[in-house]
Amino acid sequence: MDIDLILQNILNPPILFFLLGMLAVFLKSDLSIPQPLPKLFSLYLLIAIGLHGGYELSKSGLDVNILKALLLAIFMAILVPIYSYFILKIKLDTYNSIAVAATYGSISAVTFITGITYLQTIGVEYGGYMVAAMTLMESPAIVIGLVFVAIFGRDANGEKKEKTDWNEILREAFLNPSVFLLVGALIIGILTGEKGWTSMEPLFGTLFKGFLAFFLLDMGLVAARKIHELKKVGFFLIAFALIMPIVNASVAVGFAYFFELSKGDAFLLALLSGSASYIAVPAAMRLSVPQANPGIYLPLSLAITFPFNISLGIPLYYFFINTLWG
Repeated sequence: MDIDLILQNILNPPILFFLLGMLAVFLKSDLSIPQPLPKLFSLYLLIAIGLHGGYELSKSGLDVNILKALLLAIFMAILVPIYSYFILKIKLDTYNSIAVAATYGSISAVTFITGITYLQTIGVEYGGYMVAAMTLMESPAIVIGLVFVAIFGRDANGEKKEKTDWNEILREAFLNPSVFLLVGALIIGILTGEKGWTSMEPLFGTLFKGFLAFFLLDMGLVAARKIHELKKVGFFLIAFALIMPIVNASVAVGFAYFFELSKGDAFLLALLSGSASYIAVPAAMRLSVPQANPGIYLPLSLAITFPFNISLGIPLYYFFINTLWG
């Protein structure tokens, strides 16, 4: 892989702010982002990416290529947690296997946003409808995880669990705050089109990278504070957190190549497939699968996979894409 691809990504200001946040923790600086600003940054990024994606979708409409990308996104969101569960069962119990598989079957919106920034930096075009793909990929892993609980779960006496509350499962999967806000912003972007985006662009376009830098600075602080918890998870899970993103991204690249997605869309599909949730799915698993240990699935996604993806994964996945697409 060309070292220039890595440098182009790492020497991007938002990424450097992420590394700065991690460095602050390692050097025991008192740097912190006062609450509730991190939540505000999250809301801003979700609204910005949803609005812009809706605007782009309003321009392009729906065609065969867009439907292919969206269907592939849903397919990967279903496939990844299924095979991840059976890999994790080699070392973990049922409930922790389900929670980790669901975490890696879902996506990280911030990783996606960082990937878009990378494509803009290197001048590669992508479809705004990939925001819709991202939204569609967030919830299936939650549903599959809870289906697996219903199928494989046992109570303390080894008996099959009582009947699953599907209304609660669906509410948690599709009405969790990040999915709800993304879908809402996407619809607003579609309804208001170019006129709406033009009126909102000074806040949600021009200032986007600045807010992303603030958010990644805070994520660097949070990720570095979680690193000490990794001693609990063992070598197998650390290897899983580093290798599975590459495997998942490679599977997505293969499907994207077969179905002839554009270079930019294929890269974003690979990046989404290789990412892991550290907000929506952990929150859902904590509520719906209390038998799983958050000290396993949260540090894996936040302290290993997230830093790997935004520093080395992004140029690595683009290298795969560039090699195949030319």
